[in-house]
Amino acid sequence: MSTDVLATRFQRHFLDSIAAKQATCDAAMAQLCSAARQLAQTLDSGGRVLACGNGGSAADAQHFAAELIGRFERERRPLAGIALTTDSSALTAIGNDYGFDQVFAKQVAALARPGDCLIGISTSGNSGNVVKAVEAMHSAGGSVVALTGRDGGVLAKLLRGSDTELRAASRVTARIQEVHILFLHCLCDGLDELLFPAPTP
Repeated sequence: MSTDVLATRFQRHFLDSIAAKQATCDAAMAQLCSAARQLAQTLDSGGRVLACGNGGSAADAQHFAAELIGRFERERRPLAGIALTTDSSALTAIGNDYGFDQVFAKQVAALARPGDCLIGISTSGNSGNVVKAVEAMHSAGGSVVALTGRDGGVLAKLLRGSDTELRAASRVTARIQEVHILFLHCLCDGLDELLFPAPTP
């Protein structure tokens, strides 16, 4: 395969990614701002942010929790972020005893308090264990920020007035995942600005 063929394919990936991000920017900016304010209120009130997803979305959940606990770009105090995707003993015990669709919901039921927020990440919006986690967070008295794609799936239908959906404007998994990490970086930047505003020169 020639380099020119590869370059053409790779250029298409870049162009498709740019198009998906532009379409999402046009469609989801109000929701993105709302989600940042929702998370800021959660953290400012002493609540915690729990995050979950599968595969690449699990990595995104861990990435986001790490940015909260460490930092994004601004030096500030640690923020309470918990990835529900990292405890292999809990995940395998729950999966073995109750089924894979309960691996996040059981953790939410154990850890979540009223006023906490769940970041539920699913490119299709139909991941069964993320759906169950959203239901568990609602039962715990918390709110949800759902990162979805395509038509929003089951997750979009579960959300309540205090929740926010951030939907990537694409039907391609890779493009949705690329938009999701941009959503998360925007949320990190928004939290820095809302909770730790830079001094006015």
